[in-house]
Amino acid sequence: MLPAVVYLGVRALGVVVLTVFAALHDTSLAARITAWDGQWYLEIADRGYELGPITDAFGHPNPFTPRAFFPLYPFLVRLVSPALGPEGAAVVISLAAGLVAAYGLARLGRIVRGGSRRAGYILVALFAATPMSVVLSMAYTEALFCALAAWALAGVLERRWELAGVCCALAGLARSSALALIVAVAVAAVPALVRREDGGRPWVALALAPSGLLGYLWWTGTRVRPASGFEAQLSTWSDLEWEGWRTRFDGGVATLRFVVGTVTSDDSAMSVLTVAVIIGALAGLAVLVRQRREGVLAAYAAGIVVMALGSTALMHAKPRLLLPAFTLLVPVAIALAKRRTHTVWWVCAGVSVASAWFGAFALTVWKYAI
Repeated sequence: MLPAVVYLGVRALGVVVLTVFAALHDTSLAARITAWDGQWYLEIADRGYELGPITDAFGHPNPFTPRAFFPLYPFLVRLVSPALGPEGAAVVISLAAGLVAAYGLARLGRIVRGGSRRAGYILVALFAATPMSVVLSMAYTEALFCALAAWALAGVLERRWELAGVCCALAGLARSSALALIVAVAVAAVPALVRREDGGRPWVALALAPSGLLGYLWWTGTRVRPASGFEAQLSTWSDLEWEGWRTRFDGGVATLRFVVGTVTSDDSAMSVLTVAVIIGALAGLAVLVRQRREGVLAAYAAGIVVMALGSTALMHAKPRLLLPAFTLLVPVAIALAKRRTHTVWWVCAGVSVASAWFGAFALTVWKYAI
C-alpha cells in the first residue's frame, strides 16, 4: 500500500502545480497532458496506423510516419476507450502503469545488495520526482515502459527468468528503449547459463526478451518496404525516425554540441536545466558503476543513457528520455535510507517540488515539444 501512497502523493503535487501553471498561461490541464506525442498515440488508438495524410515534425506528409510510435500503449488505450473515452483511457493507463512501476521499484530497492524496505519506498519517491516525471501523468509511454522494465529487472535479480523475458518482450512493444533492457537481461542470463544455474530457464529470458522489439521493427518494415530484405526491413523504423524527426544515433555528437553551446552562449532556462539533467545522469552512472552493484542495474542504466544521449533527438527531450534510467537512483535511495527520517522527508519534499515546477514549466512556459 505504501508504494502507491508515496507515488500518488508525489505525482499529485506535480499535477496540482501543472494545473496552476496551465491556468496562468491560458491553457488547460487536459490539453497539456495530451500534448505532442500524446496526440499521436490518441490518433493511433482511435484509427490505427492508417491515419491517411498526416504530416511529420517538418510538415511533410508521409503515410508511414505513425509507425514510428510503438503499438502497446495505443492498443491499451483503445481497449479502455469505450468505457472512459480516449483521453480518459490514456490517463488511466498511465496512472495504472505508474502504480505498477512503483511496486516494482519498491521491490528493487528491497532486493538489491544493501537495500531495504525503506530504500524501496525512497526509490519510489525519487522516481516519481525525477526531472520530467510529469510525463508519467501524460498520454506518453514512459509509465508503461518503466513498469515493465522495473519488473523485468526484479525478475532477473530474483532469478524469475520467465517474468523477466515476458516483461522485456512487452517493453519492446512500448519503446525502442527496450534495447537497453534486452542487453541487461542478456548480461545476467548468459553468465547464469555458463555457470549452469537454474537449468535452461535463462534461455527462456534470452529468447523472449528481444521478441517484442524485433517483432515490431520487422512488422513495420514489411508494411513500409514489403519487397526489401530482412535487414532493410529492420532498419525501416530508424529511417522513419530520421525522416520525420531527424533523430538517429550519432554517438553523442549532437548532444555534446548542445551542451557546449548551452554553457557558453545560451540563456534559455530550459537549455540550462536540460544540461544539468544530462550531467546528473552521467554522474549517477559513474557512481552506480563505481559501487559495483548488480551488473544488470548498471547495464540497463548505461543502455538508457547511451541511447538517450547518443541520439540526435530533440535536445530538450533528453530529460524525458533519461527518465527510464531509474536504476541510477538506487545508490541515492540506499544512502538516504541510512539517514534520519526528517532528512529523508526534506530531501524527498525538495526534489518533489523542484520536479513539479520543472514539469509545469516545460509544458506551459516552454513553447516547444518535450
